[in-house]
Amino acid sequence: MKVKVTVMYKSGVLDPQGKAILGALHRLGHTEVTDVRAGKVLELSLPKLPKGQLEKKMKAMCEELLANPVIEDFRFETAE
Repeated sequence: MKVKVTVMYKSGVLDPQGKAILGALHRLGHTEVTDVRAGKVLELSLPKLPKGQLEKKMKAMCEELLANPVIEDFRFETAE
C-alpha cells in the first residue's frame, strides 16, 4: 500500500522557502499571488495494515522523523 504524507509549517511559523517562491513569482510578473506556503510530500510503500494499526504507525513515524511537531503539521492518506 502507498501512503502519502504531507508536511507543512504550522500557521504563524516563518516559511522562508514560501517567501522566496512568492518573491520569485512576483519578479516573474505573477503579482496576483498573495501568499505561498511551502511544504513537502512523501510517499511511503508499506505492507497492507489494519486501519487503526496504520494510523498509529504513521503518527509515530511523522512525530519521530518525518515532521517536526513543534513547527510543522502533518497529514497522511492512503493511495491503494
